[in-house]
Amino acid sequence: MPTMSSRLCRILALASLLVALTGHAGESTGIPYTPGLDIAAMDPSVDPCNDFYEYACGGWRKNNPIPADQSGWSVYAKLHQDNLGFLRGILESASQPSASRGESMQKIGDFYGSCMDVAGIDRAGQVPVMPVLERIAQGAKRSGWAALLAEIHLVRGSAFFRLEASQDFSDASAVITFLAAGGLGLPDRDYYIAADAHSVALRTAYVDHVTRLFSLAGESPQAAGRDALTVLRIETRLARASLTRVALRDPQKLNHRMTGAALHRLAPHFDWVAYLTERGLGDVAVVNVTEPEYLREFDRILVSEPSSVLSTYLRWHALHDASPHLSGAFRHENFAFYSKTLRGQAEEKARWKTCVAMVDRQLGDALGREFIAKAFSSEQKQATLRMTRQIEAEMRKDIESLPWMSAGTKHEAVTKLDSIVNKIGYPDRWRDYTNLDIRPGDYFGNLQRASAFEVQRHVAKIGRPLDRAEWMMTPPTVNAYYDPQMNDINFPAGVLQPPLYDAAMDDAPNYGDTGGTIGHELTHGFDDEGRQFDAKGNLRDWWSAADAKAFETRTQCIVDQYAQYVVVDDLHINSHLTIGEDAADLGGLILAYNAWKSETENKTLTSREGMTPDQRFFVGYAQWACENSRPESERLQVRTDPHSPGRYRVNGLVVNMPEFERAFACHKGDAMVRENRCRVW
Repeated sequence: MPTMSSRLCRILALASLLVALTGHAGESTGIPYTPGLDIAAMDPSVDPCNDFYEYACGGWRKNNPIPADQSGWSVYAKLHQDNLGFLRGILESASQPSASRGESMQKIGDFYGSCMDVAGIDRAGQVPVMPVLERIAQGAKRSGWAALLAEIHLVRGSAFFRLEASQDFSDASAVITFLAAGGLGLPDRDYYIAADAHSVALRTAYVDHVTRLFSLAGESPQAAGRDALTVLRIETRLARASLTRVALRDPQKLNHRMTGAALHRLAPHFDWVAYLTERGLGDVAVVNVTEPEYLREFDRILVSEPSSVLSTYLRWHALHDASPHLSGAFRHENFAFYSKTLRGQAEEKARWKTCVAMVDRQLGDALGREFIAKAFSSEQKQATLRMTRQIEAEMRKDIESLPWMSAGTKHEAVTKLDSIVNKIGYPDRWRDYTNLDIRPGDYFGNLQRASAFEVQRHVAKIGRPLDRAEWMMTPPTVNAYYDPQMNDINFPAGVLQPPLYDAAMDDAPNYGDTGGTIGHELTHGFDDEGRQFDAKGNLRDWWSAADAKAFETRTQCIVDQYAQYVVVDDLHINSHLTIGEDAADLGGLILAYNAWKSETENKTLTSREGMTPDQRFFVGYAQWACENSRPESERLQVRTDPHSPGRYRVNGLVVNMPEFERAFACHKGDAMVRENRCRVW
């Protein structure tokens, strides 16, 4: 099972200390500097009591149109691109052969260089994917599908299902085999089922896309069209047997631990012994099947469909997985559907952006070490950790003072809070790539070997002691997350850069942005998902019945509020999908405000740039969320993203905070003043 809901967040360190450590943020790294609170990003013509998001971000939105190679543009996306540019410099240097180049630099440099060899990739055409296509075309009998699927899954394929290593829900210290749903070419199961005109049109476009890829691989137009319809039919069967994204948020619905014998009974027409043996697992004693009905449908497909249909489905997924990495015709077709049609992106990204991102994905720790050496210090790590602990102390006070929670549940909550591990910047132990073979000029081969290396590394965890020091994001990543089974919060160094990490700012915006982020991540440990896990990461109900009901009543307030917001056309936020993020946003900002007040209790605060300290706190928070999005991307977000759009991650919070109302002298009846305020934490 993948890590529970990755969490977008922003984090800063204690400003005064960082100024002393690093001087003006950005000067020492070469990453372009943007202030954490940018006056030019605001639109003072907008009444903050009417639309605070537009007041804080209107200037940014006007001055930052969406680049042609993006489906949307945001403060986060810009920092991601700035970080890519910084990493590009490292990789351009590493790709030049040199006697002084160490093994790590050789690997990241040769991988990058092979990816940038577009002429060589284009000359190869579809040759790199032909071996697996030929094995599929041989028409393996049902007894042979197991070995074939194992081969496809070894290189990160997900045809039919996915096998992963994950923590046992019942015992988080144990790593066991997980079998999860997979095998869909569209972004979500609802795309196959929904009857609205937009979904029907997308399915038609998808069939056209599959047809064109089959044609590129050598099929006649007629055969390609028939095969594309076969793919849609099989994937629709799988989609109908899949859980919705809202259901996937409930870990109880994913907890189906069973013996190997029970797995065989669940899907008896698949050779699990052969498959697991090929994956290096032999006879698995215990497995968690996250979606049993999905595997039952997989088994029914094996029985009811002829080998030719299974072959067509597997050929499509082999082409689908490979097409972004093959010659231009395949790359352009993949872009045309997945980026242009689905997300509205007008142009393909420059090749260097793709290649930097691929190195980060496949050799993230090797590239990350170079990033850390140039863009992040141990002093910065300690300063950020200090601020994290300040917010944790504030959360402890909040839990202990909650009027709706009983003493017994509070004790469990505080125990869990005290057990959270804070991972800041980079891991304590770097991944070893010694046994990974990277060759100059062999991009597809490098990609396959690197994927197999990572897949095998994950599978090797099964049955071994849990490594609680492991990170699930690479150090240059502009993102962060909370993991309820590890019970840790993770802030890579990539997100600790200006404007999200600005040592030049005063306390108010720092606590608005930084504190809000830290509080957001901490709150995830107690949102509708996280609250179901205890201090050790075990799926265990530690709530009294009355406290659980009180929690659900308070979260329902947020669900009802966000369900009213329209994203695009007539599509409203699916607030049952976004409730975890929405509740964490609100709880995090409240914690940040209280921590800021505690930190500055004995200080004399003054206005700056025409704003009071309280106003700077709220604007500092809001500006991380400045963004522009294409309608296509917004439609995709509504269906698949557990985060609300940036506008509502700002306006949806301040309407619930009387502190905001006082800061901007808002009045009852103003749009940013909500009569029945929501609050959980």
